[in-house]
Amino acid sequence: MDIDAWIWWLIGAVGLGIPLVLTAMPEFGMLSAGAVAGAVTAALGFGVVSQVVVFAAVSVALIAVVRPIAARHRDGRPQLATGIDALKGRQAVVLERVDGAGGRIKLAGEVWSARALDAGQSFEPGEQVDVVDIDGATAVVM
Repeated sequence: MDIDAWIWWLIGAVGLGIPLVLTAMPEFGMLSAGAVAGAVTAALGFGVVSQVVVFAAVSVALIAVVRPIAARHRDGRPQLATGIDALKGRQAVVLERVDGAGGRIKLAGEVWSARALDAGQSFEPGEQVDVVDIDGATAVVM
């Protein structure tokens, strides 16, 4: 049984599409598109060298053109901090004395348990503190 070259290229395209789905790496999709271009070249009756050149050219062109565009779109979006990441770096007001053992602060309109970043440091009620980290349900302040 003799299988035409274009069928082998399509099998290769499917084979490259599987890791695309499993790993979400778009480069596999670009290589798969190159294999489809190789299949078209084979179906048109061109030789093996032409098929490989078309595969390589289409794959490299897609990677060279599409990846930078995708990177610009990905990096261009502002990262919106949500959840506890949005609380880091904010200021809070001490409600009950905060030291290395604990205390209470008012952060973003809510009462939080807190502890000082430096165990030897303490903050008195009414003082402004900066939230450095959130450890579970406890704000680490300085």
